[in-house]
Amino acid sequence: MSVSLRLADPADAGDVERIYAPIVRDTAISFEWEPPTRAELAARISETSSNGFPWLMAEHDGAAVGYAYASSFRKRAAYDWSAEVSVYVAGEHRGRGAGRGLYGSLLRILTLQGYCNVYGVATSPNLASERLHEATGFQRIGTLPQVGYKFGAWHDVIVWWQRLRAAVDPPELMSIAEVRHHPEFRTALSGPGTSIP
Repeated sequence: MSVSLRLADPADAGDVERIYAPIVRDTAISFEWEPPTRAELAARISETSSNGFPWLMAEHDGAAVGYAYASSFRKRAAYDWSAEVSVYVAGEHRGRGAGRGLYGSLLRILTLQGYCNVYGVATSPNLASERLHEATGFQRIGTLPQVGYKFGAWHDVIVWWQRLRAAVDPPELMSIAEVRHHPEFRTALSGPGTSIP
């Protein structure tokens, strides 16, 4: 499936809600217990960008089919060159390449911004997520046993890691607002199986 990718803005909150609410409501993939409101999601998109991170939307035939974003790994300054990444794809579009396209573009943008490491966490079992992380170059580095409680049961979380660049002295980071004017940004956003509007 070919998808087009672009940066999200708060107006995409309705599409994010449509994709994310069933994941929260019906699965342990997300550890939220109640689906966030559209207003909460708009605020999250805005906050992600304000904190310098990308939030991407994937569309197929004009409809949103998934999204991915990055956030701070931890708050202390020494962690600044590491980011946590997340991707969600609408149920009917899973396994068709949208997740790989989103993650591939997200990782290229983070590399361009100067990030050195990315981490993903995924509830276990979640075979689709495991396959996606493996297909996009992540290494499984551990399991947090019984770390989340939802639907009357404890759930493990798998921790995934990928080195984006080897840097003895890491570069100065660029925010998403800065990097979108970089000459390589359009190339970073697009990739195999993706296009940009």
